[in-house]
Amino acid sequence: MSLYRNTVWFLNGIHHYTRKGYEAASKNFEPQDLDVSVVGRSFMVTGANSGIGRATAMAIAKKGGTVHMVCRNKDKAEEARADIVNESGNTEIFIHIVDMSQTRKVWEFAENFKKEYPSLNVLINNAGCMVNKRELNAEGLEKNFATNTMGVFILTQTLIPLIQKSRDPRVITVSSGGMLVQKLKEDDLQSEKGYFDGVMVYAQNKRQQVVLTQQWAKANPVIHFSVMHPGWVDTPAVSKSMPQFHQMMGNRLRGVQQGADTVVWLALSRAAARTRSGQFFQDRKPAPVHLPLAWTHSSPEEIECFMTQLELLARAVESQMDADVNTSARPQFV
Repeated sequence: MSLYRNTVWFLNGIHHYTRKGYEAASKNFEPQDLDVSVVGRSFMVTGANSGIGRATAMAIAKKGGTVHMVCRNKDKAEEARADIVNESGNTEIFIHIVDMSQTRKVWEFAENFKKEYPSLNVLINNAGCMVNKRELNAEGLEKNFATNTMGVFILTQTLIPLIQKSRDPRVITVSSGGMLVQKLKEDDLQSEKGYFDGVMVYAQNKRQQVVLTQQWAKANPVIHFSVMHPGWVDTPAVSKSMPQFHQMMGNRLRGVQQGADTVVWLALSRAAARTRSGQFFQDRKPAPVHLPLAWTHSSPEEIECFMTQLELLARAVESQMDADVNTSARPQFV
């Protein structure tokens, strides 16, 4: 079944996820959807100093939005901010240095942001990583999971009270079509069982993001949640973590603006706000979250188990911080 899923996914990808796929889909786009001004609205973009995140931040800045760039590398962030300000003429661009793989730091940042800023209209969870060997962060969490799932969960959960107070609130998470080859593994969130394959672990995290988005949409009807696949995009992250794929696909990969297009559409357009919350998008349209006959569906019990584990892990971080903000002891996850 796994071979079937992978084969169907790749053939589907060649047709839809490439540059040609974008060019075909874009013929049906409504150009006026992005003929908007978002002056006075605030947007947080994680991983905003390169690739899709940078292209997204640039597009929002050009429409007049206030952009909070959440980046890991200070120098790259400042360089990206200077380019965005210079090209857009918008100076309402702010940098926040946060490593999304550091669970406790993500929590601290989100809590401080809530205190410092009165509102946040849109959160864009774009930052991600693909580590090809099993590494743990300071809290003992596997690094891909810590960045792609736990970081997204804690940042979003913590900011929801701020977001839902804002006008036209939205949360967009940049996932991947790779999630289509994965069924939610609620019994192995830390990828401890069997052979560690970084690409498949990443795909599993992206499946987790889809499930999270669906659950958030049910629990928070005031906010419009969406998750999306940018296609196969030529980014520094792809060339670094998937060099063979990057070389094989070559100029068939999408440009970063093409990869960012649906993120920007989901963040800015009135048309996106009219769609049902909790859906998975590809090229401005809702797309299926399962391949035909792929057996990747999860039961309500499996989803509940997954969500409970995330809440327990988050609570462990919170209680550790409450106990002693200066302690050197690390929370123990089980």
